Amino acid sequence: MKDQLLIIVMLGLSLMPAAVGAGAANLSGTWAFAVDIGKPKLINVKFVFKQDGEKLSGTYTNKDNVEYPVNGTVKGDQVVFSYELSSDRQSMTVRYTGTIKSPTKMTGAVEWIGGGAPPGKWTATKKK
Repeated sequence: MKDQLLIIVMLGLSLMPAAVGAGAANLSGTWAFAVDIGKPKLINVKFVFKQDGEKLSGTYTNKDNVEYPVNGTVKGDQVVFSYELSSDRQSMTVRYTGTIKSPTKMTGAVEWIGGGAPPGKWTATKKK
């Protein structure tokens, strides 16, 4: 009897990691971002994500409806993604890091690597 109970407990413990990851949010879909870089108005932009496991891809659409490819990762409740901006004068990477608060809400920080813009903060809501 004790051996059977021990086997059941061990099986239950071995299945726990799979169950823990099963509830992670899938970021696939359209997200509305409000970015605060210290100006009087928030910058509103749109991201469309496709998540495949930990891999995140998609597009960023700026206020002029220009799209840029996005790549990143999702690990647990942490998300990191970026896109490249370039012109004749300058090239930079815009990198977002954040925390998934719920299946429909994220928050985090943004930095412009190679550019002169100040770092900022963002909140995002998944559109229905």
